[in-house]
Amino acid sequence: MSITVSKLTKEISGIEIYFEEYKNQNANNTFVLLHGFLSSTFSFRRLIPLLNKDNNVVSIDIPPFGQSGKHPRYQYSYQNLAKMVINLISSLGYSSIYLIGHSMGGQISLNVMLQKPNLVKKGVLLCSSGYLNPSKRSLKLLSFLPFFHHCVKYYLEKSGVRKNVETVVFDRSIIDEEMLKGYEQPFLDKQIFRGLTRMIRDREGDLSVEQLHQITTPCLLIWGEHDRVVPLSIGKRLTKDLPHAQLIVLKDAGHLISEENAEEVFQHIDKFIHE
Repeated sequence: MSITVSKLTKEISGIEIYFEEYKNQNANNTFVLLHGFLSSTFSFRRLIPLLNKDNNVVSIDIPPFGQSGKHPRYQYSYQNLAKMVINLISSLGYSSIYLIGHSMGGQISLNVMLQKPNLVKKGVLLCSSGYLNPSKRSLKLLSFLPFFHHCVKYYLEKSGVRKNVETVVFDRSIIDEEMLKGYEQPFLDKQIFRGLTRMIRDREGDLSVEQLHQITTPCLLIWGEHDRVVPLSIGKRLTKDLPHAQLIVLKDAGHLISEENAEEVFQHIDKFIHE
């Protein structure tokens, strides 16, 4: 088995996109991974090696997170971020993929499936965001203030990395220094707070029920029973509103199931793509 790992940046639609490409010479399939809010490709560190044994894997840092660009004039709407994913995948020469999205990445994945259904053979939604409204008008107006990014920085630093990580896992005993450092990394570049300010303004809200009904791609939804960020009720509702969806619930799991339950998640994904 020959595997080539590349960590690259590519300009797509006026912004630098960081991604990691794991090419397996014997692969028949390609998985594209989209992480959640306030995260990066790091969140898939335990899932990538399992997927890469028999497949190509492309893991993308969604701007303004991770090592991707944080341009304050970039449009950080889900629709535009989905277009970015489509254009990046096309530029890499992939025309048929399996798409995995966690949390916010799940909502962007749904946008990709809606915009270009022939690109995605099957979708996997890990504790996906769903049914969120846009930011309130008052908050959007505040985001135009020149110092607003300092408020975003203060709010996130007040909660702290450890507290945020404790919120997304069920078993807090798995938290160690390597994990904390990995989830802190996206915030070491202070420009991220300007990008987040623009995202607050641009985020158009999650797909409507009518739009979800239009997605014909088969989808596997995997949820942690004790998800405190996106409750299981959202997963059950999405399963009803997506025409071809099935739901699997993991016991003793929280929101960050690719970190907590990578092996079990992989087994369900592997079975799903071979059905």
